[in-house]
Amino acid sequence: MNQQLIRRIGLFWVLFGLYLGALGQPPRGPLVVSPQVNADKSVTFRYLAPQAKDVQLSAQFEKAPVPMTKDAQGIWSVTLGPVKPDIYPYSFRVDGVTVMDPANVAFFPNERFKASLVDVPGDTPLIHAMRDVPHGSINYEYYPSITGTTGSLVVYTPPGYDQSTSKKYPVYYLISGTTDTEETFFKVGKTNLILDNLIAQGKAKPMIIVMPYGNIAARVAEQKGGSKPADPTVRDGADAVKRANDFAEDLVSNVIPYIEKAYRAIPNRENRAIGGFSRGGGQTLRTAFNNMDKFAWVCAYSSYLSPQEMDGNFSQIVAKPEQTNKQLKLLWVSVGSDDFLYKGTVEFMDYLKAKQVKFKSLITDGGHTWMNVKTYVAATTPLLFQ
Repeated sequence: MNQQLIRRIGLFWVLFGLYLGALGQPPRGPLVVSPQVNADKSVTFRYLAPQAKDVQLSAQFEKAPVPMTKDAQGIWSVTLGPVKPDIYPYSFRVDGVTVMDPANVAFFPNERFKASLVDVPGDTPLIHAMRDVPHGSINYEYYPSITGTTGSLVVYTPPGYDQSTSKKYPVYYLISGTTDTEETFFKVGKTNLILDNLIAQGKAKPMIIVMPYGNIAARVAEQKGGSKPADPTVRDGADAVKRANDFAEDLVSNVIPYIEKAYRAIPNRENRAIGGFSRGGGQTLRTAFNNMDKFAWVCAYSSYLSPQEMDGNFSQIVAKPEQTNKQLKLLWVSVGSDDFLYKGTVEFMDYLKAKQVKFKSLITDGGHTWMNVKTYVAATTPLLFQ
């Protein structure tokens, strides 16, 4: 058999294989671009669902779901806005079922709802925008945790960390809220970009930021073959307090030693800060008030402890306010005026004021959102380690 015939036979089988492969592939629909941020800050959302009877858009910048319209190709779409520049979660409701946007790779890491993210840029770059400045690094870490399980962390190191191999840095332990994961401060809060920009402007000190997973009970259950337990129904009930104490034990006994061994962290309380959002803010306050020898900087975002819990579990904080004020270089409390935790947070502020415990505060517009969290991170990180 000559070489030309062999090549022809080989080409035939290659083409035949491609043909069979094509037969096995589902038919491709039209290209869907979503979300599309337009020049006037309006946003067009699209979803391909030829057989669907009803598709609606749920977006955090809208008060209620918005109906979408289907075209001849089966693509549902709606254009809204102009939208105030920021990052917003959104999802589609398709015949009553909530789904993410399959055309969008940006998503909201969360244990329950699965939302996509749309970033509407400002005419002037916002504090979380990618800018032409030196950038830090994001690292995923796994550490030995409680009851023989493995914990997970996202760790930000500042620009120059890998080059300045002898320099040590302060550490900010930053905890996400209920149902959030260790990725949420990174992927939704854009904490790494906020710090890159603030450091480049000379407004914040270079620091390591450690973002742990706050739901220890769920992690333990998953790795031990159990079911994820329901979230506590009472914010300061016995179950919530126990889970917060378990988190504190893990952070102090496992996370901090791991970080201070694996990273060039300055190992003293004056160079450790702790902060968190929502449930993470409650964990922050409980962990810090139980471990005043470990943290000198404390930031509670959209969170509080009740006067009853303070009197019952943390009387040492308010019994000697002069000592507390000397120990804490910063106690920060912030909340949005439309936040469902606004009343409790303001009550906490009033309690601290009455007990003569010094704190800084910020009340913003808006609700219990990650738009506000980014504002709080940008406001507090320049105050840390100064």
